[in-house]
Amino acid sequence: MTWQVWVKGLVAAVVSSAANSISVLIADPSHFNPEAASGFKNLGLIALVSAIVGAAMYLKQSPVPK
Repeated sequence: MTWQVWVKGLVAAVVSSAANSISVLIADPSHFNPEAASGFKNLGLIALVSAIVGAAMYLKQSPVPK
């Protein structure tokens, strides 16, 4: 595996996980409404945590190449 393929996979995992956090808008729109200041902050935190989890899962499956 080359570095370029590995980085693309890591970026894809992070973006996919962060984008998946949009589903909380459907589950609880009153707390995660991006039009409200606190809702936007809450949605951003969910996206950040999801991205970190996605990156960790990718690194578990595909460690840093040598």
